[in-house]
Amino acid sequence: MSSTDEDLLVLLLLNNNNNNNDSQKRKRKYWVHPYLKKNADTLGTFSVAKELSLYPEKFQTFYRMTQKSFEILSELVRPMLHKKDTHFRKAITVEERLLITLRYLAMGGNVKAHSMYFLRGESTTRNIIAETTIAIWECLKEKYMPPPTKEKWENVSQRYLDLWNIPICLGAIDGKHFKIKCPPKTGSAFFNYKQYFSIVLMACVDADGLFLTIDVGDYGRNSDGRVFRRSSLGKAIENDLLDAPDPKPLPGWDSKGPFPHFFVADEAFPLKKNLMRPFPKRSLNKTRRIFNYRCSRVRRSVECSFGMLVSKFRVFEQPLACKIKSCEYVIKAACVLHNFIRMREGTFSTPSHPQSIDSMGVQNNQELPLIQVARPTRVAENNRELLCSYFISNEGQVPWQENFS
Repeated sequence: MSSTDEDLLVLLLLNNNNNNNDSQKRKRKYWVHPYLKKNADTLGTFSVAKELSLYPEKFQTFYRMTQKSFEILSELVRPMLHKKDTHFRKAITVEERLLITLRYLAMGGNVKAHSMYFLRGESTTRNIIAETTIAIWECLKEKYMPPPTKEKWENVSQRYLDLWNIPICLGAIDGKHFKIKCPPKTGSAFFNYKQYFSIVLMACVDADGLFLTIDVGDYGRNSDGRVFRRSSLGKAIENDLLDAPDPKPLPGWDSKGPFPHFFVADEAFPLKKNLMRPFPKRSLNKTRRIFNYRCSRVRRSVECSFGMLVSKFRVFEQPLACKIKSCEYVIKAACVLHNFIRMREGTFSTPSHPQSIDSMGVQNNQELPLIQVARPTRVAENNRELLCSYFISNEGQVPWQENFS
């Protein structure tokens, strides 16, 4: 066979394959399914939401915020979500897009179920959720999760002293795994030590459970320490790029000199001059147990934040079945909505100093995965020892800490 005949044969085979592929594609029967069009015309879009507006308590339970907050949120995201009507059809309103997304975040579940509830196509509902979560994050982050300034850090520090009895603390840091469906062609990159696929949220929160900074999207198989080192906050702490307040003496310990403002984390994180972690179990004594207890009290704020986030947005109770980028924006949108709702509707604690406190939140016996952590510097170890001594001094102790030593 000549080369010309071979070329013709190859072209013929390619043409046949293209024809077969075209024939295998499912042809679209309807632009809008008759069932959806009929019921949308009869019942009107999101009619239940309009009826719920007559019952504020039901509306808040259903969409996780009050009607007033919903109206404010609608105006904030309107620039990114508003669509123009055309001669072919009317655009889906900003309010409906927001209601679909809030209902998905509040309840999770199958997107098809939400599409049938709101009488929209499945692909339309999926696209609305993806676009709206991006809009929520982009429109709210500057106001409800801005980069902390020196003044903000000082306010956070004072609030930690008032609520959690710990001085010059800038925040509690921890990571949380969110379940996802295994992304294609990723192997075991997202498979974590808890035996499921996940992506990691690395967060720093203040004393009232508000997110200060977040990093989303790291592989589930990575440890919290590694995720922290790769996060923007971790890099800022490592390179002294935070706009943190200047070091100052611990309250009542002016003679000891200035002490750097610090964050608190668990055993999975490295010990640094401005990042405190508990003492390991093998070296515990009474003084160090008290130090670990005081640190565990501070970490309650970040654990409570994660608890409130998952309790409010039930979508995280099951694996997220979407692309990684979409998963990241779902988590980001939920975090910034958490701040939005807490700032507008939340009840904040008032300082109290009881004589006895139960052991909720003490996690010294919690089993953690074995990880490799770089040896801390001498400055970091000295800072921890000094803080440990401060917690048992007359100036730094609390009355009930002996119960946990």
